[in-house]
Amino acid sequence: MNRKIEKISESQLFILFFLAVISAFGPIVTDLYLPAMPSMNKAFHTSTSMVQLSLTVSFLGLGIGQLLFGPVSDKYGRKKPLLVSLVLFLLSSIGCINAWDIHSFNFFRLVQGFAGAGGIVIAKSVAVDLYRGELLTKFLSMLAAVQGMAPIIAPLAGGALLKFTDWQGIFIVLLFLGGGIFLLALLHRETLKPEKRLQGSILHTFSYFLPVLQNRDFMFYTLALSFTMGTFFSYLSASPFIFQEVYHLSPLMYSVCFAINAFGFIVGSQLVRKFRHSQNAAKTGAIGLFASAAVQAVLLNTNAPVIAVESMFYCMTVFMGHVMPSTTALALNLERKAAGNASAVIGFSQFLFGSLVSPLVGLGNVTRSTSIAIFCCSVMCLFFVFKALKRNIRMIDESRKS
Repeated sequence: MNRKIEKISESQLFILFFLAVISAFGPIVTDLYLPAMPSMNKAFHTSTSMVQLSLTVSFLGLGIGQLLFGPVSDKYGRKKPLLVSLVLFLLSSIGCINAWDIHSFNFFRLVQGFAGAGGIVIAKSVAVDLYRGELLTKFLSMLAAVQGMAPIIAPLAGGALLKFTDWQGIFIVLLFLGGGIFLLALLHRETLKPEKRLQGSILHTFSYFLPVLQNRDFMFYTLALSFTMGTFFSYLSASPFIFQEVYHLSPLMYSVCFAINAFGFIVGSQLVRKFRHSQNAAKTGAIGLFASAAVQAVLLNTNAPVIAVESMFYCMTVFMGHVMPSTTALALNLERKAAGNASAVIGFSQFLFGSLVSPLVGLGNVTRSTSIAIFCCSVMCLFFVFKALKRNIRMIDESRKS
């Protein structure tokens, strides 16, 4: 009996580790080369906005890819689409290494983002296959914590790698990392049984997007998540230039600041488990994100000391860690039948917002444009979280009366 319990525990730990690894594609693909972005201006003889565009197209690929891999994984299972996405990731990484100008590099970044989408959407879908309710929320919060290690390690590793190599060396590391994940994926078992897969043709599978999009509560949570990610991507895209060009930190010191903020996300995601209900965690996170973003907007426009700016970025990531796992669980619990499609809608919406916001922070004065972006996104996150929670309370009251 004890041996059986031990085996289950080990299986759950492997699932947690594996899902964290494949869903970490997004932060690894974006964060590892962040310290190299200012130097890539010179390497490609191009502007800051063109280098930032490599983030934008990567986010766009991550979003569009989820619209494909989500329904395909609902139709054919989780494992085969994941393996296909990993092969595509390896090929696009080779393309990035051998890019001949900024335009070819951005094209391969688009493909790389598209390939990385498979891991992100399938990780959420596997979690929904295995868990439900508050257990799903707790699992997603643990997943977010393990995922959060990627933004801590990636920029630190990127900053350290630049001591010995250039931006191409960073993408060689990504290539080998993708190969290791591919080998790990071969060991993963299928979690979506054939009888639970969507029936009909693959084109018919895409029709399941319609009822998901028509679910108002689901879409409110999705929009709250998207604006949270808009806040995050504003910070992500602007932080290399704010810390390295405005405050003149070294690439390694910038990586340290980024790692500290990524740890804040882990702290926030773990605090979610202290709440009895996901709704309370989402509400607390949305209020905190709005307050910290408002203060940060003021700091960025008043030439505040770097320690103050860094401290407030840390607070923002803590509250992002509150919002994301709680609202993701609330949304996915509403759409269990088409979990892949629902995960795809969430992912596409998040990275679409990221691709739209990222180039905006590069326009004009970077501190001013960043302050506007993070404040506006935090306001909209707060609005949609309270909109969704208000509908939930009203529906519960109506059901009690009936």
